[in-house]
Amino acid sequence: MSDRQLATRVRQRFAADGVDVTPAAVVSALRAEPGAAVLGDTTVLRLANRVHDDLVGAGPLSSLLADPEVTDLLVNGGQVWVDRGRGLQRAPMSLGGPEEVRRLAQRLAAACGRRLDDGCPYADARLPDGTRLHAVLPPVATSGPYLSLRTFRQRPFTLGELVDHGTVPASVAPLLAALVAARLAYLVTGGTGSGKTTLLNTLLGLVPPTERIVLVEDAAELRPVHPHVVGLQARTANVEGAGSVGLSDLVRQALRMRPDRLVVGECRGAEVVDLLGALNTGHDGGAGTLHANTPADVPARLEALGLLGGLPRAALHAQVTAALQVLLQVRRATGGRVLEAVCLLLPAGRERLVTAVPAWRRGHGPGPGASALAQLFVQRGVPVPPVLAGLDAGS
Repeated sequence: MSDRQLATRVRQRFAADGVDVTPAAVVSALRAEPGAAVLGDTTVLRLANRVHDDLVGAGPLSSLLADPEVTDLLVNGGQVWVDRGRGLQRAPMSLGGPEEVRRLAQRLAAACGRRLDDGCPYADARLPDGTRLHAVLPPVATSGPYLSLRTFRQRPFTLGELVDHGTVPASVAPLLAALVAARLAYLVTGGTGSGKTTLLNTLLGLVPPTERIVLVEDAAELRPVHPHVVGLQARTANVEGAGSVGLSDLVRQALRMRPDRLVVGECRGAEVVDLLGALNTGHDGGAGTLHANTPADVPARLEALGLLGGLPRAALHAQVTAALQVLLQVRRATGGRVLEAVCLLLPAGRERLVTAVPAWRRGHGPGPGASALAQLFVQRGVPVPPVLAGLDAGS
């Protein structure tokens, strides 16, 4: 009997018996199979790992998800693509036919407590190890099923590691540290997969240990290295359409939890109004992320989200002026992600509409907003980083 046939028989036995799939149980089941006695310990353990992954894990995708360099894993029907920070590349493996991919997608969704079938052909969930899962079944997925998996780094980068990776210039690292020390409110902005959560995780790790961080997220992604972090995660409705808890509700609950730093993992809806209101009521040093292709797009993006919360344009800009001070723009680049610009949000013109004024830009050094940002540091008793004074214009 081949290894493949042996693994198939053991999988079928567990499916028929309905017993708990533990590593020890899988090894015992393999040993009990006819012909398994001639297998060595190494072979048995390898087959046991394969069977266990097929029954409760990510199956043949497990080895790719375990690769620390893999950030995204995409399945298009039977094709597998991976991103190791250098763009998408085809993985030399096949998952079989559409039915096998469908079973894998449904098993992963079920492990997260999500329904995935013809009645609900898509699911967005988080695996137990933190990996983010999105799955879509045919006929919605025209040549699917499609799977999108974004891996989760167990230990956030330190600021020094971001410098070593080229994400943050060495001369700008003190500026980011000063931003946190001065308790300035900031948004990390950028496109999808540009490294917003990575940078925010790192900066939250710089918050003094005497302060309490309260995280509000749609899906729990932020895990800063800090001794006092509590998290709130939104909840989708159940199959009856009841029980949902949105980000706006969670922001209001977070305000009752004595936060020193209130953080919204990603502003994508009406919760931006609650966040701005919270930051205007004495909660300095708050933070969040926002999808925006350039800093200049941020005011319009905030306007759109503010309208969802019933906040008129003029009121939204007034709130932003009082609540937020800094934007950190990140982008994908060849070989990784980089900090592109540090901008101030300043009112301009007769209508006092907020604009993003660069204080520092990659390849250009200090910008028009450098002096205003330096003044904010002075007002808050934090030494002005040398990069704002143009002492390292080549950064």
